Amino acid sequence: MSIIVLGSINTDLVIRSPSLPQPGETILGGEFYRAAGGKGANQAVAAARSAREPVIFLAAVGDDSFGNESLVGLCSENLDTRFLKVVPGQPSGVALILVDAGGQNLISVASGANLHLRPDDVHAVPKEMWQNARVFVACLESPLETVMAGLRRAKQAGLTTIVNPAPADPEIMFAVGLRLIDVFTPNESEAALLTGREVRSSADAETAGKQLQTAGCSRVIITRGEHGCCVLDGDHVEHLAALQVEAIDAVAAGDVFNGVLATALSEGRTLIDAAHWASTAAAISVTRRGAQPSIPTRDEIEAKVLPRQIVIQPPFEN
Repeated sequence: MSIIVLGSINTDLVIRSPSLPQPGETILGGEFYRAAGGKGANQAVAAARSAREPVIFLAAVGDDSFGNESLVGLCSENLDTRFLKVVPGQPSGVALILVDAGGQNLISVASGANLHLRPDDVHAVPKEMWQNARVFVACLESPLETVMAGLRRAKQAGLTTIVNPAPADPEIMFAVGLRLIDVFTPNESEAALLTGREVRSSADAETAGKQLQTAGCSRVIITRGEHGCCVLDGDHVEHLAALQVEAIDAVAAGDVFNGVLATALSEGRTLIDAAHWASTAAAISVTRRGAQPSIPTRDEIEAKVLPRQIVIQPPFEN
């Protein structure tokens, strides 16, 4: 087992409508559906469907129907679920999601049992499992102390660490310390919040990425949706084009990117090639509705992946 994912499990309650409501506005006629979600679970499932061996997943659910349904679904995936815990007396995590016709979304989360994932749960994973793994993945929907425990344990064991700073919080990121992170994967809005600068173009993404490198993480990928991603690996920078698709739901695209990126890196791919493979998977996911229902398999990714396309940039201006 070469990948360990630490993160959240949510049940997504989704309404699709032609547009997203403004504050105080009510929009009628939306379609409702429920799907398995949570950034950690999405990343774990994305890694599991693209990997050749089981993925270890550390997470928590409540003792309710949502938690039971989540466990049943996760146990059907290519996951080692021994370290999923049920928290008595706590509700499972729930995400309320609004999605417009173009696939853009608004999300509000009630974390519930996710807040009860503890450092002790990290330490419960046997030493040999850490030693046999290659990549550790975390986001920020779990308690900071638990994420920190996971990062420290992963670094002690020599794993490559991937952190998706979502939800983004500059104070939390400074507390985590980018030097514990090998690959940092914010999207445009997260990169903007963390650097204090707008990220609207390829040049903006490169500038923000270099600022994050200066803060301590040598490898940064800024994901940019339909515009692809900006990959910074030390002094090397590439802007990768996205696979062009018709998007209907982008709710799990970033999670899919991170999970598949973990698989690719665990198999020894370069950061650029791993990002290209992950970007293809994310593009496939936005053509389907729901979080985990949208996640492609390894065969589906391989069938769609194209020769890498580099975005030609104008001369960079300071």
